[in-house]
Amino acid sequence: MTLRPTVRRSTAPPRRARRTAGITLLAAATILAGTASATAGSTPPQAASGPTAAPSELSETTRLADRRSLVVGDRAYAMGDETGLYPAAGWHIRGEMGGFWTQPIKLLDGLWFGLDGAWLGKDVAAQKYTSGHGYSRIDYSGDVRVRRTDFVPDGIRATLVGLTLESSTAKTVKLDVDAHSELMQSYPWGWTTPSAATANLPDTGAYADGSLRFREQGTPPHPNATAHDFAAFVGSSLRPTGHALSPNNRGPQDPAVICPADGTTPARCDDSLVGKGTGGRLTYDVKLAPGQSKTVWFAVAGSDDGVSAAQREYRRALSSPEALLKAKTRDRQEIDSMSAVDLPGDRLLQQSVEWSKQNLADSVQEARNLRIRDVNEGKDYPAPVGTVEAARWFGAGFPDYPWIFATDGEYMAFAAVAAGQFDTVKEHLRALRDISDLLNNRSGKVAHEVVPTGDVYFGSNQSAGNTDETVKFPSAVALLWRWTGDDKFRDSMYDFSVRNLQYVYRELDKDGDGWPEGLANVERSGMGVEKLDSTVYLARGLRDLADLAASKKDTAVQQWATTRANDLESRFEAQWWVPQAMGYADSVDDPANPANDNTPIFQRHWIGVTPMEAVLNRPGQPDSPLASAEHGAIALEQRETPCYTGEFGLFHTGTGPTSAPGGNRGASCDPIVSTVQSERAMFGLNTSIMAVAEGNYGRLGKDQQQVYTTGNARIQLDPTVWETPGAMPEIAPSPDSPANIGRPFYDRSMSLQAWGAYGILWPVVHQQLGVDPDLGHGTVAVIPQLPEGQQKVAGSNIRLGRGSVDVSARLAGKELRTDVRVKGVGAKFTIGAVLPAGATVKSVSLDGRAASYQLVTTTRGVEVQVAARGSSSALKITLR
Repeated sequence: MTLRPTVRRSTAPPRRARRTAGITLLAAATILAGTASATAGSTPPQAASGPTAAPSELSETTRLADRRSLVVGDRAYAMGDETGLYPAAGWHIRGEMGGFWTQPIKLLDGLWFGLDGAWLGKDVAAQKYTSGHGYSRIDYSGDVRVRRTDFVPDGIRATLVGLTLESSTAKTVKLDVDAHSELMQSYPWGWTTPSAATANLPDTGAYADGSLRFREQGTPPHPNATAHDFAAFVGSSLRPTGHALSPNNRGPQDPAVICPADGTTPARCDDSLVGKGTGGRLTYDVKLAPGQSKTVWFAVAGSDDGVSAAQREYRRALSSPEALLKAKTRDRQEIDSMSAVDLPGDRLLQQSVEWSKQNLADSVQEARNLRIRDVNEGKDYPAPVGTVEAARWFGAGFPDYPWIFATDGEYMAFAAVAAGQFDTVKEHLRALRDISDLLNNRSGKVAHEVVPTGDVYFGSNQSAGNTDETVKFPSAVALLWRWTGDDKFRDSMYDFSVRNLQYVYRELDKDGDGWPEGLANVERSGMGVEKLDSTVYLARGLRDLADLAASKKDTAVQQWATTRANDLESRFEAQWWVPQAMGYADSVDDPANPANDNTPIFQRHWIGVTPMEAVLNRPGQPDSPLASAEHGAIALEQRETPCYTGEFGLFHTGTGPTSAPGGNRGASCDPIVSTVQSERAMFGLNTSIMAVAEGNYGRLGKDQQQVYTTGNARIQLDPTVWETPGAMPEIAPSPDSPANIGRPFYDRSMSLQAWGAYGILWPVVHQQLGVDPDLGHGTVAVIPQLPEGQQKVAGSNIRLGRGSVDVSARLAGKELRTDVRVKGVGAKFTIGAVLPAGATVKSVSLDGRAASYQLVTTTRGVEVQVAARGSSSALKITLR
């Protein structure tokens, strides 16, 4: 199996290789006590009764040892299991991707707690694991009541763990804390040259001033390696009564079971073959008064810049843990308050919106001094070409992909703007630009995969590249500009955006037919070099670049992009539509082979939905997807069949008559015969693409968009499905991809991969609530569409630039209403609604007065559009 982005994009891990509705600010003491709100264990999300019922916590009580826990801050994160133990996890460096991290280094394999000789998570059973907004909590059984609260304060390179102890009688408990270091960089990996085994040096341990101190110094023995000084501190604000150092100290996980280099046995292990850490123990005497709780805080802090820097982070973390926890929850409630929605007809989706905003915030990462080098898919290790002083981004997935990807960032951008999280998108795009220009000598090509060390695994000028990411970049810039009106940001990204598309036409269209060559989101056998998704996103990118150019009065670029867009769009259907497949070809044959020039190849991959998902901005016309209305509807209806859609969403590769196993799964399958085997794995991204595509065509029915929004919401929120409560996973439990909970920790897909939020936030905010800003041109449209079977959708504090908008849409009998309240947005507003199928307009009034209106036919349906005035508008449409 290819170990490069094939794995990343579209298959399971390789075998090697201020307040929201009804939720007030949670004080740190309340979080520690575990009484914040109802949990999903007691109130399933489907049963929630109103906007105040969506809990800010989700809890699980079953199979806790088989589930991964995760807490994240922008400068650190930690992963273990939900009992408080730390099985070896992840596969990039097999068994090393869990534990405690601060980009770009790992600090510890784990942190273990023992009370009077009994280890939490083994001798003392975990009863309940709870995910909160920005923290996690574990409740344990026993004579001494114990609650463990973990969180990562933003801006500090440390994880904090609070143990809250309570006894019915006065007593002094002996508290042992074990820590096992593993100071190592996030690159090299297990199979690269050099490998993690070569690059990882032995750790040393020491005790001083009440803390354990681990250090790794030296220069790895491979070419172009540089000297480093990694350090980690572990301790508490309490003074220990004893300490010890040894090579082990893993609490109940001693002696360590070592993960093999390959294979799937044993089912659970404790360390990797490349591990070179060491251990230590701190012992405390904790006095407890009867019936009174006491919280003891511990910090795991570190730095890749030596002991002094690590100590500084350690002291910052322990200076005031409860104040830091309060700040963390306050910041997360601010995130809650943006794009707060009320969906009476779909409370599960409403709750998914809430948690998807948190998933995006949980994905933010930051690193300094990235040394940019092309490691050529792990085969080289040259000297760096330069340094990026700082980068901040949406990490793609935890635990194996918490670094910079163009694919993930560009899809996440749509979810993030809908959530009001503009700044991280801007920073992600800046990081991609800065890294790509250094790596590729300003060619315009976008790097694909960048580790926080600065090592670029894939995406240099010398590699085949990922064409789709380069052609999507101008669209991501245009998206941010439209939602923020930030001309300075547009200007800073404009030159790079122009060079993106110029590079594609210069280097990736050898036959001059306009269909771009190179790799894209899917890499499977038998594909031609011209891929559908790259073509679709190029069409959108050209229109968006033309719009950016027009706003800057760059007539030459505007005409260049428009001419190419017109040409591509005029020929698209004839080239790519495959009538007998009821869909679009996945690729076109190699243009270098005259016998097969431009022959469509249909393999049923999920990218067949992209012509319906990507919306083009054409001057003087309603925005619409690249696919025609007729073909788009046919293709979407076909993708809704069991040949393409499973319980939780869209398959990676659908089924049909085929010479390979997995075909002939229903009369509704298309008659095309293919040698490509079906791949019935449902990725959060694939399902998102389908949800967005359905919404673009106004297909909001129970058997249409709602299938896909519900699929992603269930894998995030349904206690019968999830692994980590509230976290959108990379892959749903699928016929060809078993649920993570039954697989070894070192052989799982991601427990959190926030690109699935695209299929939640964008359909709700942009399509159902109809919020469509173009602040770059000083306009905003709000044209809601009610989903089938629902009478109301509403949202408040939806960020637009420096202001916001509240929206409510409802249908009562023959009366369709849209209410809009604007705060701080200097723009011309158009409000309206999409008419129900078959309905016609009897009258329209705005703020109680008859209003002139336009009827505009779009792919969503017939829209009623009215020019709004003032900061508050109430539109009433009476239907015949």
